[in-house]
Amino acid sequence: MLEWLRATDSHPTATQIHSTLRAEMPSLSLGTVYRNLEVLVADGEIDEVASGSGATRYDGNAEPHHHFHCEDCGRILDIDLTVPRGLVKKLAGDHGLVSKRVRMSFFGLCPECGPECAKRELEDRISEDSV
Repeated sequence: MLEWLRATDSHPTATQIHSTLRAEMPSLSLGTVYRNLEVLVADGEIDEVASGSGATRYDGNAEPHHHFHCEDCGRILDIDLTVPRGLVKKLAGDHGLVSKRVRMSFFGLCPECGPECAKRELEDRISEDSV
């Protein structure tokens, strides 16, 4: 299961993992998938990703990264961005919190769901940031 999760970037649900892996292991139960996912999360091998649909999704990408959640199709995309300089220090100074890692989530429309809308919103935000 871990190898399969490391090889996909789809952020699947437990049910999706079960459906896919059952092709190779017909006797695999959904309960076994859930138990293994719990162990992998507890061991820090994978991460749980909350989704807008309420279903927990799983991320096998061990590299530091952030997520973009499409509010139309539900797709979750890995985003490779550096954490803004001084953010962790500001969190500590302003709120007394010590961050061990940072994972940011962005929400909107992916290019497949709203290319024109997404393009206009991006242009608007860029022009707002320039002011």
